[in-house]
Amino acid sequence: MKKVTKAVFPVAGLGTRFLPVTKASPKEMLPIVDKPLIQYAAEEAIAAGIDELIFVTGRNKRSIEDHFDKAYELEAELQADGKHDLLSVVQNVLPNRASCVYIRQTEALGLGHAVLRAKQVVGDDPFAVILADDLIRSEPGTLKQMVDLYQSCQCSVIGVQNVSRDETQSYGIVKAKAQGPRIHIVEGIVEKPSPENAPSTLAVVGRYILTPRIFSLLEGVTPGTGGEIQLTDGIAALLSHEKVLAYEFIGKRYDCGSKFGYLQATVEYALEHPELKDKFHAYLKNLKF
Repeated sequence: MKKVTKAVFPVAGLGTRFLPVTKASPKEMLPIVDKPLIQYAAEEAIAAGIDELIFVTGRNKRSIEDHFDKAYELEAELQADGKHDLLSVVQNVLPNRASCVYIRQTEALGLGHAVLRAKQVVGDDPFAVILADDLIRSEPGTLKQMVDLYQSCQCSVIGVQNVSRDETQSYGIVKAKAQGPRIHIVEGIVEKPSPENAPSTLAVVGRYILTPRIFSLLEGVTPGTGGEIQLTDGIAALLSHEKVLAYEFIGKRYDCGSKFGYLQATVEYALEHPELKDKFHAYLKNLKF
């Protein structure tokens, strides 16, 4: 029985919905109060027992590498100024047991292509895929919930949530049969169906645990529009070979790939921030519209 110890973070996207701020800075580095989205994703992975973080990057993504690297000059200055609390924050962005691997995706050819780029590093192990712009607040973390399910079922697990029927055309939607509380056996998966054609309202969000068989199947996927290889197509092919579960995670998701979802997350996380929550709550309470 293999454990899930590797996670793939596809971070090569252009983030066009946030232009111009993403012209030179990755959307994954957008801050929610005082931490970038990619750090929340990495922390969720670490809490689930992941110790190898595989970032599939593109141009203008060096700030992600820099964020998880050691900052000698900054640490020396904080040490000299006696700012030990801030020094601890900088030094503990990742625990010592975690290692980072960076792989370049030279062309944006779809999520499936990004995952396929990690094949050599992942090898024959099960692995997680995390989309950082899907920020999920939960305890335990969403990925930990899914890893625990994987350990008991030893099959691929897809994170899903119920959406309104008029939103199905924005998601991959699964056709599934209930197996237990929050757990469904996937029978099919459709990319962005119209509301009248959607097989359910269970939408795939940015959390996956996949077996390594997915790589050979992605290699056989026929590219779609723009030459893109979709992860959804690879998972659809996987259904012919092994059981795949859809898991309705416990937690609240913020779609930080959209401006509105990003603002929602910023406000709600600020209202729970230990240094800011009281002042920020008072500010919002007295805000005049």
